[in-house]
Amino acid sequence: MTVTMPRLSDSMQEGTIVRWLKRSGETVAPGDVLAEIETDKATMEYEAESDGVLEIVAAEGATVAVGELIARLGAGRVRATPVARRLARELGTDLASITPTGRRGQVMKHDVLAAVNGAPTPPPRDAAAATPLTATQRTIAIRMAKSRASVPDFDLEVEIDMTACLALRKQVEAPPSINDFVIKACAVALREHPRVNGAFAADGFAIHDEVNVGIAVATDDALLVPVIRDADKRTIRDIAAASRELAKRARERRIEPRDLEHATFTVSNLGMFGVTRFTAVIDEPQAAILAVGAVQDRVIARDGRPTVAPMLTATLAADHRIVYGADAARFLGHVRDLLQNPVRMLL
Repeated sequence: MTVTMPRLSDSMQEGTIVRWLKRSGETVAPGDVLAEIETDKATMEYEAESDGVLEIVAAEGATVAVGELIARLGAGRVRATPVARRLARELGTDLASITPTGRRGQVMKHDVLAAVNGAPTPPPRDAAAATPLTATQRTIAIRMAKSRASVPDFDLEVEIDMTACLALRKQVEAPPSINDFVIKACAVALREHPRVNGAFAADGFAIHDEVNVGIAVATDDALLVPVIRDADKRTIRDIAAASRELAKRARERRIEPRDLEHATFTVSNLGMFGVTRFTAVIDEPQAAILAVGAVQDRVIARDGRPTVAPMLTATLAADHRIVYGADAARFLGHVRDLLQNPVRMLL
């Protein structure tokens, strides 16, 4: 029986074999986890659908189109070159315990030697010198390039006095992060400014009924955007709990595809890295994205006198095809007012 690359999400076109959890020659049963596969959205486990002896065809790290062969399940012997088979016999090594790197899933001589010596398996001779992109990195590259090429975006920036937010945080047990306050403020404002929560379409504007805020999360090698659904209806405490759990699972690559879908707006925060201001790239088909910098003490004028206050810079990038300058300014002003008067978000 052939085992092909499964379609693990609606938008998946190809997948990357992160690692095999079973080896060639092992007997597997339905429900056994065969491999971890990286899709365009997350890394997921793939289970065997029938029993048999596993013969791996696609090596770890290989990117394979949906429906293409990655392994076989059968009762046949392990595939190996004559030289590898003879060497394994002389060295007393079980071929079934060796991961093959041959183009047809065969165990090669260097596979046997690597297994015996405990050395890493050398890459195939025709391996590219450059580090290949993962499926997630490839998807990010395509989406960001498309956005920059097709979206006529513009940026607006405001300075926000975070004195009241910081004071409120001190009064709460297990206080929410500054980003949680920002997410809630955006969610409330999005309900009042529907175009910012919409998307441009060739035949008109798409205005979403739900307010689903994506939060950009950096992992070791990619950028994932888990989504907080109905953020406008949630309390700040609920948002804090959801964002912590989603960010944790994203960094551990345990995020599910459904957790990355249907965002209507995105918040990207680099304040934890000390970045004070930046501009983010809109994730189509969303109409806008808010870039959030670090809270820093700055000298401002208050009641005609200079004073030091904790200030945050927020930069909105918006699609000019659906969000016009005045729309964006009103939305950003609403977000600023909510953050400067956070009690209003608790009512």
